[in-house]
Amino acid sequence: MKSTLMKSLCALVLVAAPVMTLQAQELKIGYVNLERVTRESNFAKAAQTKLETEFSRREKDIKDAEQKLRQAAEKFDKDSTLLAEADRSRRQRDLAEQERDLQRKKREYSEDLQQRRGEELQTLIERTNRIVKQIFDSEKYDLILQDASFVSNRVDITKKVIDQLNAQK
Repeated sequence: MKSTLMKSLCALVLVAAPVMTLQAQELKIGYVNLERVTRESNFAKAAQTKLETEFSRREKDIKDAEQKLRQAAEKFDKDSTLLAEADRSRRQRDLAEQERDLQRKKREYSEDLQQRRGEELQTLIERTNRIVKQIFDSEKYDLILQDASFVSNRVDITKKVIDQLNAQK
């Protein structure tokens, strides 16, 4: 009985092995280079332009404040030997306060910019993932990867994703 069961099991494995190999060969795999999508898509470029416009005034204000502080420090250096001790101390405190304010503005600017970049990137990733899902479903992919060490051009669908993302409004 055991030998009949073993023979049947071996026969099943021999018959199933070529079918499993055939199915493995028909596996449809795709790859999306997300970094390339964020660099080349019109949506990413528009988001970058939007951020530059949104933050350009604050960046200019910070540069102006840096220039003003630099000029005030140079003037203080020139005048410091001629000033009374009380005036010198007062101007040093003023310069230190201006420096702290400038550093605070820079930090807030940087944090706000990073937050907005993250928001824009998240929106891009969500749109990209929707497109990848549409391609996955419509073209009957078995697997689409976004991170890989080595990828053949044969499975790279990044251009298709960028084109579909660019077609959206």
